[in-house]
Order: sequence, then C-alpha cells, then structure tokens
Amino acid sequence: MKKKRKEEQKASTVKRFFKAISRLLYNSLYSLVLRFFKTVNRGVRSSYSSIILWAMKRETSEHINLLIKVLKWVILPASLLYVCADFCFFNENALDSMLLGILIFLYSNFLPDLPSIYRKKKKENTRNKDLLWEEKYALLLFAPVFILAFLCGLRLKWKTAETFHNFKSLTIYTVFLFVLSFFAFGDFPISIGDTTEILSLPFYGLIGYLTHLKVDKIW
Repeated sequence: MKKKRKEEQKASTVKRFFKAISRLLYNSLYSLVLRFFKTVNRGVRSSYSSIILWAMKRETSEHINLLIKVLKWVILPASLLYVCADFCFFNENALDSMLLGILIFLYSNFLPDLPSIYRKKKKENTRNKDLLWEEKYALLLFAPVFILAFLCGLRLKWKTAETFHNFKSLTIYTVFLFVLSFFAFGDFPISIGDTTEILSLPFYGLIGYLTHLKVDKIW
C-alpha cells in the first residue's frame, strides 16, 4: 500500500509540474503575442474598441491553447523520436535542427496573421490592383523583415487582398522552408541522416501553420 501511495504521489507531482509548465508557457506566449499585435495596431494608428480588444484576446487565447496541446502531444514526442532515431540509426546529432524546428513551429503558428498590416481594407479591394504574385508572397515569407521595417518607420505602399489563410499559402511556405533547410543541412553526397534533418524544418512549419488554420476553421 505504501509503495502504491508513493507511486501515486510521484505521478501527481509530475502532473502538477507539467501543468505549471503549460500555464507558464501559456501566460508568456499570451502576453508576448498580445503586446506585439497591440504595438502593430498602434503603428498603423488603428484605434480599437473594448469589443475589438476582447475579440483579439479571445482569438489569441484560442490559438495559444491549441498551440500548447499540439506542442505537448505531437511536437515534443515526435522531436524526441526524431533525435533518438537519428542518433541510434545514423549516428547523427539532430538536437540543433530539433530546437530550431520547435522555434519554427511556434513562429508558424502566428505567421498567417503577421502580414495583416499590409492587407487591403474591403473598400480598397476593388479600387486598386493587387500586388504581383512574388510581392504578395514576399510579405508572407519575409514577414519579420517587413514588420521590422514597419516598426522602424519605413512605410511601404504595398497592400494586398491576400489573407494567407489558405492551403496555397501553406504550400508555398512549406516549399520555402524546404529550400532553406536544404541549404542549412544538406551536404553532398546527401545521407539519410541529412535527409531527415532537411525534412525536419518543413515538418515543424507545416504543423505550426496547420494548427493556426485549424483554429480559424479553414479545415
């Protein structure tokens, strides 16, 4: 009986630990993401009412809740399996690509919303021509560069009707990550271990982007 109680206490301690970690991660991400979008809104001088602020908080909460669930039940187990398999079967250390992949997963969760500062308003959709194909997707693929330029005071006249909440944008982004991953981890001749590392970043990005689209009920 005592041994059983000790095991139950240990299991309870582990559960409390993971709940505390989840809560800490949720609070940190929620505060960071909400502060970021508030900063961007102030940059575009868009005032928002208490209703809009409430909707922003609710959407942020929904995205982060699903993000943490996918992180715990999909990303972390898959990452551990990936690192162990690469080490045991190919004698490769995949910790660097795993850690980078988790960062890509977190980033990809919010990527579809990042180019929103360059989105046309409904009234502008019919008046002005949309951007060229390569210009539109540059806003998605190089979103951090455009946002940094925006926050530094550089105002581009680029506006697009593309929302990036679709599988076409997901496909383009995944291919982009594959190309980046190939140059980062590829080496001729390409071994099986290299192949798993090359495919890791597109995998993390794909899951992150799909998680965002799931919350927005795209699929």
